[in-house]
Amino acid sequence: MTQFNEQADVDVVVVGTGFVGIYATHYLRDQLGLAVRTFEAGSDVGGTWFWNRYPGARCDIESAHYSYSFSEELQSEWKWSERYAAQPEILAYLNHVADKFDIRRSVQFNTRITSMVWDDAASVWHVGTDAGETTTARFIVSGAGNLSIPKKPEFPGIDNFKGQLISTHRWPHEPVDLAGKRVGIIGTGASGIQVIQTIASEVGHLTVFQRTPNFACPLRNRPVSEAEHEERVKNYPDIREGALHNFMGIVSDEPGESAKAAGEEERKAAYDRMYYDVGGFHILVGTYGDLLFDKESNDTLAEYLREQIAKRVEDPSVAAMLTPHDHPFGTKRAPMETNYFEVYNRDNVTLVDVRANPIQEVTEKGVRVGDTEYEFDVLISAMGFNFSTGALLEMGVVGRNGLTLNEKWADGPETYLGIASHGFPNFFMITGPQSHVALTNNPLAIEDHVNFASETIRYLVDNDIDTIEPTAESETEWVETVRTLADATLFPLAKSFFMGANIPGKPISPLMYLGGSPTYRALCYEIAADNYRGFALQRATVNS
Repeated sequence: MTQFNEQADVDVVVVGTGFVGIYATHYLRDQLGLAVRTFEAGSDVGGTWFWNRYPGARCDIESAHYSYSFSEELQSEWKWSERYAAQPEILAYLNHVADKFDIRRSVQFNTRITSMVWDDAASVWHVGTDAGETTTARFIVSGAGNLSIPKKPEFPGIDNFKGQLISTHRWPHEPVDLAGKRVGIIGTGASGIQVIQTIASEVGHLTVFQRTPNFACPLRNRPVSEAEHEERVKNYPDIREGALHNFMGIVSDEPGESAKAAGEEERKAAYDRMYYDVGGFHILVGTYGDLLFDKESNDTLAEYLREQIAKRVEDPSVAAMLTPHDHPFGTKRAPMETNYFEVYNRDNVTLVDVRANPIQEVTEKGVRVGDTEYEFDVLISAMGFNFSTGALLEMGVVGRNGLTLNEKWADGPETYLGIASHGFPNFFMITGPQSHVALTNNPLAIEDHVNFASETIRYLVDNDIDTIEPTAESETEWVETVRTLADATLFPLAKSFFMGANIPGKPISPLMYLGGSPTYRALCYEIAADNYRGFALQRATVNS
């Protein structure tokens, strides 16, 4: 293919070089032959795995699944060293993919997008950057990321702290010496738990400020042997096929129908096996199918997990602080851990309940809670992310008639399939809000979306179609579908980033499609096959 629109500098601007940007650049440039320019804020590829270098950073989806499936050669030549890969290995993998497909020649690094403005007369996007440049493109494919905008600590006095203040999302590239130091950490979500369990044995003293306890489950990580790797490569077609038919995009046991209907002995055996032997998310997706839909069934697993915490933490008062009671299991992002709860049996670890006694201020020396000032050499912020919408709303996106994406989404995101929004033509949000990504193995969900966006662009080019965007009606129906599906689950019972509840002032609405990965994928295929049902397509005008 040659460049589609000569009025534009390039056919497609791709945002980011994480799993989305690498694959999208390859597909659009190498498979479709389009002119692609990719912008990356960092100095190299990797996306979230480039930025999140904190101690213990690790994926909680098995490496057999948390990888690309589009290239059989790539699958066979890369050997993962662990069942669950750590950040350095995932970053090395993404660098390998970028090298293999020569991605960097299309990437402008150290460049942050500051504006994207639609030009209706020319049917192009004007993309502005922090370097003062402007690029025009017919299409935008955004891989800005769901976990790229951290929640900032906004405690009074935060700028007065004289020690080292570090965010898990912006961990320094150079080594941070924590040996023997007084360290405080704010947050006990997935990132916080990984840091805590990793540094506790290294620091002089660790003080953990916890607002919300979490149902953390054992990961059961282990090395991958050469024999296991060879078996995996041989069976990759079956592994990928199995993942395509799984709600979460992994291969797990077929779950039983109902936890509450199972006998107590049978249920305990199922939970024991997943907790002590298998590990990871399998306790949620490989035991009983109604855990996210039936409160009584969920209570059986939640109580089981509370009992495990009580067994693992020696001090009953500390165990009580670590035990969740305010949300069903799985309705907040369930962190996976390795000896996390045992950390609190150490003499050099203190847990502070900041729900009972909120942080008053950050001082020059540390953190004040009530009448107590905790002094630190290093203070770590692990407060989570502005999930799903955060990055999209920071790029200055302006659609038809001057409508900004921020204005349109003021009361919550409005999309069709979580991939496009009415009033913003030729703008594809890969794994955007109201898509299936939140509860799906990300690389698989990313391939779903990049495939859909790329093949849609191919269809437009082949058929001389100028623009595509959802109709207002289809968007309204999709938003209602997402809400109806969420209301049929237990997710609305939790104050989670899945619902936007972790960011003050953010509208409360479901940010994920909960019909499952297989159903979502089939729906996308069906819509494309039906001449992109629900989208408005406008043919290019020809001047004579």
